[in-house]
Amino acid sequence: MDPDSLQLGTEHLWNWLVRLLSKDSEWLNAKVKFFLPKMDLCSGDKAQDATQGVILQLRRLHAQGRATWQAFIHCVCMELDVPLDLEVPLLSTWGHGVAFPSQLEASEESQPASQLQHGLKRPYQSCGSSPRPKQCKKQQLELAQRYLKLLKTSTQQRYGSKIPGPGQPLAFHQAYIPPILQWSRTPTPFRTQEGMAPGDPKAEDGADVSIRDLFSTRADKGPRVTVLLGKAGMGKTTLAHRLCQRWADGQLDRFQALFLFEFRQLNLITCLLTLPQLLFDLYLSPEAGSDLVFQYLEENANGVLLIFDGLDQALHPRSSRGQAGPEDPSPALDLFSSLCRGTLLPGCWVLATSRPGKLPNCLPTEAATVHMWGFDRPRVEEYVGRFFPDQPGQEAALAELRGSRHLQSLCAVPALCQVTCLCLLRLLPGSPPGQSAALLPTVTQNYVQMLSTLGPRGYLPPEALLELSEVALIGLQTGKVIFSVGDIRPPTMAFAAALSLLTSFCICTGPGHRDTGYAFTHLSLQEFFAALYLMTSPKVDGNALASHITLSSRWVLRTKARPGLLDHLPTFLAGLASRACRPFLSLVAQRDEMWVSARQAVVMQALRKLAARRLTGPKIVALCHCVGETQEPELASLMAQSLPCHLSFHNFPLTYADLAALTSILVHRNAPIHLDFEGCPLEPHCPEALVGCEQVENLSFKSRKCGDAFAEALSRSLPTMGSLKKLGLAGSKITAQGISHLVQALRLCPQLEEVSFQDNQLKDWAVLNIVEVLPCLPQLRKLDLSRNNVSVSTLLCLTKVAVECPTVRTLQVREADLIFLLSPPTKTAAELQGAPDLQGNAGQREEAQSRSLTLRLQQCELRFHEAQELIAQLQEGPRLDEVDLSGNQLDNEGCRLMAEAASQLHIARSLDLSDNGLSVDGVYCVLSAVSMCRTLAELHISLLHKTVVFTFAPEQEEQKGTWDRTVLPVSLTCQMPSELPPRPAAIRLTHCGLQATHLEQLCRALRGSCHLGQLDFSGNALGDEGVAQLAQLLPGLGALQSLDLSENGLSLDAVFMLTPCFSTLPWLLHLDISSDSQRVVLRGDRRGRDRWTGGSLPDFPAGAQSSAFHQRCVPRSLCLRQCQLEPLSLACLCETLKKCPGPLEVKLSCEVLSDQSLETLLHHLARLPQLSLLQLSQTRLSPKSPLLLADFFSLCPRVQKVDLRSLCHVTLHFRSCEEPEGKCCGFTGCGLSQEHVEPLCWLLSKCEDLNELDLSANMLGDDGLRCLLECLPQLPVSGSLDLSHNSISLESVLGLVKILPSCPRVQEASVNLGSEQSFWIHFSRQEKAKKTLRLSQCNFGPEHVSRLATGLNQALKLTALTLTRCCLGLEQLTRLLSLLRWPVGLFSLRVEEPWVGTAGVLALLEVCTQASGNITEISISETQQQFSLQLEFPRQENPEAVALRLAHCDLGTHHNLLVWQLMETCARLQQLSLSQVNLCDTSSLLLQSLLWSLSELKTFRLTSSCVSSEGLAHLISGLSHCHHLEELDLSNNPFVEKDTEALMTVLEGMCWLKRLDLSHLPLGSSALALLTQGLSHMSVLQSLRLSRNGICDVGCLQLLEALRAASSLKELGLSHNQIGDFGAQHLAAILPALPELRKIDLSGNGIGPAGGVLLVESLALCKHLEELMLGYNVLGDVTALRLAQRLPHHLRVLHLPSSGLSLEGALLLSQALDGRPYVEEISLSVNSLATGVPHFHQGLPLLRQIDLVSCEIDNHAAKPLAASLVLCPALEEVLLSWNLLGDEAAAELARVLPRMSRLKKMDLEKNQITACGAWLLVEGLAQGSGIQVIRLWNNPISPDVAQHLQSEEPRLDFAFFDKQPQPPRGS
Repeated sequence: MDPDSLQLGTEHLWNWLVRLLSKDSEWLNAKVKFFLPKMDLCSGDKAQDATQGVILQLRRLHAQGRATWQAFIHCVCMELDVPLDLEVPLLSTWGHGVAFPSQLEASEESQPASQLQHGLKRPYQSCGSSPRPKQCKKQQLELAQRYLKLLKTSTQQRYGSKIPGPGQPLAFHQAYIPPILQWSRTPTPFRTQEGMAPGDPKAEDGADVSIRDLFSTRADKGPRVTVLLGKAGMGKTTLAHRLCQRWADGQLDRFQALFLFEFRQLNLITCLLTLPQLLFDLYLSPEAGSDLVFQYLEENANGVLLIFDGLDQALHPRSSRGQAGPEDPSPALDLFSSLCRGTLLPGCWVLATSRPGKLPNCLPTEAATVHMWGFDRPRVEEYVGRFFPDQPGQEAALAELRGSRHLQSLCAVPALCQVTCLCLLRLLPGSPPGQSAALLPTVTQNYVQMLSTLGPRGYLPPEALLELSEVALIGLQTGKVIFSVGDIRPPTMAFAAALSLLTSFCICTGPGHRDTGYAFTHLSLQEFFAALYLMTSPKVDGNALASHITLSSRWVLRTKARPGLLDHLPTFLAGLASRACRPFLSLVAQRDEMWVSARQAVVMQALRKLAARRLTGPKIVALCHCVGETQEPELASLMAQSLPCHLSFHNFPLTYADLAALTSILVHRNAPIHLDFEGCPLEPHCPEALVGCEQVENLSFKSRKCGDAFAEALSRSLPTMGSLKKLGLAGSKITAQGISHLVQALRLCPQLEEVSFQDNQLKDWAVLNIVEVLPCLPQLRKLDLSRNNVSVSTLLCLTKVAVECPTVRTLQVREADLIFLLSPPTKTAAELQGAPDLQGNAGQREEAQSRSLTLRLQQCELRFHEAQELIAQLQEGPRLDEVDLSGNQLDNEGCRLMAEAASQLHIARSLDLSDNGLSVDGVYCVLSAVSMCRTLAELHISLLHKTVVFTFAPEQEEQKGTWDRTVLPVSLTCQMPSELPPRPAAIRLTHCGLQATHLEQLCRALRGSCHLGQLDFSGNALGDEGVAQLAQLLPGLGALQSLDLSENGLSLDAVFMLTPCFSTLPWLLHLDISSDSQRVVLRGDRRGRDRWTGGSLPDFPAGAQSSAFHQRCVPRSLCLRQCQLEPLSLACLCETLKKCPGPLEVKLSCEVLSDQSLETLLHHLARLPQLSLLQLSQTRLSPKSPLLLADFFSLCPRVQKVDLRSLCHVTLHFRSCEEPEGKCCGFTGCGLSQEHVEPLCWLLSKCEDLNELDLSANMLGDDGLRCLLECLPQLPVSGSLDLSHNSISLESVLGLVKILPSCPRVQEASVNLGSEQSFWIHFSRQEKAKKTLRLSQCNFGPEHVSRLATGLNQALKLTALTLTRCCLGLEQLTRLLSLLRWPVGLFSLRVEEPWVGTAGVLALLEVCTQASGNITEISISETQQQFSLQLEFPRQENPEAVALRLAHCDLGTHHNLLVWQLMETCARLQQLSLSQVNLCDTSSLLLQSLLWSLSELKTFRLTSSCVSSEGLAHLISGLSHCHHLEELDLSNNPFVEKDTEALMTVLEGMCWLKRLDLSHLPLGSSALALLTQGLSHMSVLQSLRLSRNGICDVGCLQLLEALRAASSLKELGLSHNQIGDFGAQHLAAILPALPELRKIDLSGNGIGPAGGVLLVESLALCKHLEELMLGYNVLGDVTALRLAQRLPHHLRVLHLPSSGLSLEGALLLSQALDGRPYVEEISLSVNSLATGVPHFHQGLPLLRQIDLVSCEIDNHAAKPLAASLVLCPALEEVLLSWNLLGDEAAAELARVLPRMSRLKKMDLEKNQITACGAWLLVEGLAQGSGIQVIRLWNNPISPDVAQHLQSEEPRLDFAFFDKQPQPPRGS
């Protein structure tokens, strides 16, 4: 087209465009406002007509540049009805910048400057560079007023038009609903205004505030800074502009000037600014005199408000320079900081808005913080009502809103509320009711629906959407939210402007530099478009897409100062991954839905990974939003199940939308969950989001931000949460108004179990209102009202509630604590509906009687009058468990009043009146008041420690019931009185400053008590005078259990005053006095029960405890510790003890006791016939004391045992008339040496019956031992002599060997010179012909062997010598054997050395060749390192062996020579035992040759050894010549079946064999056939053992046929084979042919009842049967019945473990066994005996062991079990482990323990015995039982208690491994 035609075309288009726009001037004005935000449309020429106005505005648009003009042309074509024939040339001519109309070429310089640069400083003015001229005040005021008027006028013009102004929010001119504002932190109280009084709740943190309240804080000096915090979309920017509008309208009249800055615009300024430049260059310039105007603003700064919007978006950091002055250029953030801190414009008001985060350091710490929340339901409805212009639209929209909870949660965010209303505005007209809300399920789909709503004719161009999305993403990634006209293509700009997606405004990049900026109407919209680009752009791959699915990894309130621009991007990505968005994404991406679904799958997979993780609170909330946006139930369920059971949220803000998102996830959870919100700023109406959430079991809020609005919202949710059990609301600002709402809601929550309103500063009325709801909560267990404001009068009202409410169990008040503990009623309402009158009243009475109340009112300032009122309440109430009134102000009168009322109040446990100002005079009153209280168990008063505690025992009826339920022995239950006596009370008056003058009045008060038990006067000041007076007063106090006089300043004279009390006070049994610790205690017989702190042992009534474990005479004891014991004092003490009844035990200790004192003591002790024990502990004695004590045997014939240890501990036991004789003497560690031996032996020789003598751990040495051995014949020792640890050397050992012949009564001597250093000599009462010597670790050298042999040759009565680890090598042993030459007799030698295990059989046999006598027995065990020989002297030749030796031996080889020598020394060998040896072929060959010559060999044993096949062949060859063998043991050898088969061939010729053991050898069919063939010739066989040989039923049949000829068989062992019922039947058939059978073992053979019955019937014919073992077979009760009927008469052992027996079968067997005279062992373990146990009436006199392990025996069987055990006097071992025995069984066993004199071990492992039962066993052992160990491992006894028990009784064993049995103490 030529230029002329183009010019004509453009003119035509220009004229048409002017005509078109003249018809829609309002649209044109809006577009000019959009593209020219800095232009003032009202400042133009008003006189121009419409056409000229259109032309002027078009010229202004063109003047902005090509990009702006092109974007405007695209808007014309897109938004107006332009004919197609004109739209095409418009876009082709001007839409792509081809040409510009000439009409627009006019220069804009002709326009007025006011129109071009309105709002800018004129070029010739300078705001901060020139010095201020000196002007008069009037001129300054006029200029300032003109500027302030200009400022307000400009603001009015900006916000006065209905068209959105520059930078205004999209819906600014729509209905404005103020959001919820809530103080988060106020530095100072509100200024009292508008009727608000100081201290009003609204003046505190968490109070709701109005917009006016934002500027009402008192800050007369310093900065006045308020920070407004709110999440995105809450309306922070809208509120900032609204404040500007209200100021322009005169509503904020306190401010003369208001400036609004946005940090997103300030970020664009890179240069430094002064404060005047910020105010005038960037906002509005004065017409003149800028310096004067700024000066005026400084002088009137309290009337200046500066608003900074978007503090969280501040990009440029503060400079590092110091504080700047007004003329100093600084970054914008520095200017903001200086304004906040008051260094610039001091006194001005600063308001900053920000998203939640860590606020920058530029803010002062005293800045006030306000949280901005969204809309609650009333605000949402008001907004919707104003949004819709017509009444039908309003009603329809409100109906949709009220019917959809999800829609309500969306509208809780104001920005989303606007979007939702826009969508409803289009959807409602054509949709049925409820359908519109269904189309808006998520935030993302709201935005999608909004685009469809805003799009012209519903069309959305994909290219424009994708381009706009790309711009959004690039902006977010680069931190850019303001775009220039060059950042967006004109078509895209036109599309965004048409849909109002972008807003335009004037931006300033520096002084004098202005431009137009564009931004998305809201940041969330930019995030939505960014997500849309990520989902639809082919440039973004799957990995890049998945990388954007992240969650914020910080607690935003604590760490992150600037929230990111991409925080909500994952939420929109998740929303676009919904199936509902698939068509929309397909449209934008212009791809098919399969491609889109693949993109969505990437997002879903990333969300699944996040849902399965453990996340923190903020991440969980963010993920809930994402998952909710996807609308995927499967994903929601995955996240719901992955949440922890306790979900905590701490210190970050939560909105209604957040909780709604969380609730939408919890709906998919199966298990209950606990929600805990602590320190979180909460939107006041957010609890409404929890409506109907059944998954929440515990709900807890702790935040100062929660107020009445929050409580009201919570009250609407609580009744709908049916699973809620625990509710906590702590640390809030709830008043009575909020409590009233909650109380009404609690009445509708009967399932609640715990409610907490602690730390809410509630007043009396609110607290009383809460407790009124208690009857409505039947399941409530705890109500916590701690840290509230409760008065004393209200406290008494609460006690009345506790008394009257039937479910209250405890009321606990202490300072700030106030807690109700409750218990649900035992009877439900349904159970009492049958008879409302009778049953209801009965139920109430029963409930009142059974209920017990604990009342703790500590430190509540209660006085006498409150105590009176409290007593009146309690007298009408239930039984009291505990009353604690400590820390009050009752004084003497109040304490007396409570003590008098104690007996009437029926307190079960304790009454605590500590710290109530009680004095000594009050003590008398309290004692008199409680003197007749029959339930008092203990009264403890300590005036020093301010302690007054009453402890009570149960009522008599309850006590009797408790005793009935307590496990008591039969003897006690028979003696239990019909009416129980009152329990003895303990009165403890400690540290009360009592003196002797107080005693008479005290005793007078105490005499009124008829059941005084324990009396404690410790810690007072009685002195000796008081003790003397008390000794006279004690008989009048009755029978006490104990009296404690410790720490009363007593001397030794007090002891002499108290010892006569043994005769004057019958109850006194123990007097314990310690001088150092000032302990003085007088006790009766409690036998250690008071030491027990577990509290589980019953207190037996008086008279019953003495017979609990067989009544015996309890000795009286005097214990005097850490006292100076001089001869005179000892003589005086003994004189006072003469009148003391016996038996008497005296226990003394002092630092040093002289010989004179010891002699005095022993002299007087001999004159005390009632004395049974004397102990001197921790008392140093002289070296002469052993001789004095040894002489005491002659001075006092009654002495039975003298034990002196380390010259510090002495124990003297005295014999009573009925005790057997036999004296023991021990002087261990006393430093005895050679010089003491002769006088000591001379003194001991006068002792007639000395059984044991212990001289261990002394310093006798070799000389002392030699001297002692020489005196040994004169010592009358009949038992043992212990000389261990006496520094004895090898010389003494050799001397012992020499001297043994001169000691005819020596039976055995044992010496160990190792680290143990033991030396024992055992004697017999008569002269013994045989003596044994055992030597261990004696380190014999070559030079000692000959001396040892010489000594042995002289000790003709020595018959056995054992040498253990004596360093006796192979050569020394050989030499010893060669030197041993006895005249006649047998001598046994056993050597235990390590080299025996490695020397080999060949070397050991070679040693035998050097023996000088005949070897009759050889035993070798390599594993046990033992080598034993028996020698016979003199050597004799066997003619047969000599002939055989000469015939078979060739002396040409060493082997033959060795064989020849062995044949010579072993010619009379009768026994050869090889156990656990490795037999090489050479050794086996030697044994073959040797066996050929052993004509007298009777026994051959080869067990558990390794032999090769070749070596076995040699043994077989040798054994085949041993035709006289009587015993062959080849068991436990690892032979294969082929070896076994070869071995069986040697049995053929052994017709004299009596014992055969082939256990554990594999017997196949061939080997079994050979065995049966060999057995058929053994007519004298007596014992056959074939255990674990794999014999089946068929093999058993073959074997039994061969046994028919073995009529002399006495033992048959076939255990652990598989003969089954078939084999048992055949065995039963053969048993009658074995009349001599005494033992049969068929354990573990798979025998059932069929085979078992036949067996026992056949066994009845075996008249001599003694041992029957049938365990580990399922025999059942049928077999037991038949066995009981046919039990062998001579039966000694019966083993039936794991035999399938029940109680019935066991009882039948016990009846049959009862009275059998020969039974020694019974095993019925691992049988289900349930509650019973085999019991006897006649008893088993020889029974040694009974095994009832794992038989399910419980306490019901305890009594018959104990009775049966007593009837078995020879019982040594009782095995009852792994049963169900408890304390009752322990009590029964403890009762019979003293009567089981021969019992050594009782196994009670793995039972249910507690510490109480164990202590009963201790007391049973204390009665003189000879038991060695009681096993108690794995019983419910704590380790510390077990250690205490074991210290009391070492014979109790709690270890896993069984330790060696301990002898009983004193044995």
